[in-house]
Amino acid sequence: MAYASLVVSGNRSLASDANQLERPKPAPGWDLKDIDGQTVHSSDFAGKVVVLDFWATWCPPCRAEIPGFIELQRKYQAQGLAVIGVSVDQASAGTVKEFAEKLMINYPVVLGDTKTVDAYGGIAGLPTTFVIDRNGRMVKQHLGFTERSEIESEIKPLLKP
Repeated sequence: MAYASLVVSGNRSLASDANQLERPKPAPGWDLKDIDGQTVHSSDFAGKVVVLDFWATWCPPCRAEIPGFIELQRKYQAQGLAVIGVSVDQASAGTVKEFAEKLMINYPVVLGDTKTVDAYGGIAGLPTTFVIDRNGRMVKQHLGFTERSEIESEIKPLLKP
């Protein structure tokens, strides 16, 4: 699996065009192994608001976003939020697991593959984050570091019953 074409950018202006979806569209399904080797299915999160974050351990903006995702998961999990980290590292699952444990990530971390990356339109840079509504539609996309408050303002209306 090669991700050499990924460009890491913390510069929001470079990513502004990629941050908008013209209109909501169905999120592609996926079946990926988590850092413990168990298969996780996108369907496991049906009916939830999902923050799907494509990231890597070596990516500084990715690492900077993780504490915000941990806080969002803690704060909104009971209201139906599921944050999912999709690692596109070429490192071993053990390396990703060690990283996740060190940061005390409290949400599922799965190991991405080329098929999943391609299904989401190819990932132009890291991090790339999708907000998916309870109906399984991608409603927002973010390329590059995104403040927790911005993601929070997008998910709060989606979490209302």
